[in-house]
Amino acid sequence: MQVDSAVELGPDDDRLEFPWEDPASACSYFDLKQKPELLARVPEAAEHPELRDFLARVNSSASVLETAKCDAWSTSELNPEEDIFAATRKFGSYVDLLFSDPHLRLSFKFHEDFVRKLIDLLKKSPEIPAAAEFLIRRCYFREANGQGTFGFYVSFYGFGYGENEKQARMQWAIALKLVGNAIIQLSASTRE
Repeated sequence: MQVDSAVELGPDDDRLEFPWEDPASACSYFDLKQKPELLARVPEAAEHPELRDFLARVNSSASVLETAKCDAWSTSELNPEEDIFAATRKFGSYVDLLFSDPHLRLSFKFHEDFVRKLIDLLKKSPEIPAAAEFLIRRCYFREANGQGTFGFYVSFYGFGYGENEKQARMQWAIALKLVGNAIIQLSASTRE
């Protein structure tokens, strides 16, 4: 599996406001860490059981992370750098990841170290036609009193590649399991 990371903290880079809501689409943040039963209300999880399993794992008590947003899709549009997979289809997803500990959310160094260790673990996984990318981005954490503070979060993009959608989705599912397992393993060592 190909793994990579980047830091995107520029003024034009994506950032998250947390907790979030989109009144236009009636979508909003669900606290899956505290209320795992809300996972049934996440449309992407209902449509993609592999993503549902990943979300359940990352929001479990065994993880130091929780999730904020996600999506999944299939496409035949591949970038030139994806030619190494010799595929015609790509199945992908993104999941925005936050540390559950509010103090860790404010530490850029902790995010950077965690992502580096995660990549080191994932580089030991088998070679499969899949990719994982972790982007450290800025997050505005809103508080109940109307105040807020800036911190960080990680967008995880996972992709599987194949000759058809079924093959690409299968590789994507394997990538999600590998990343989920690495997060749980790293979470255990983070708590020690």
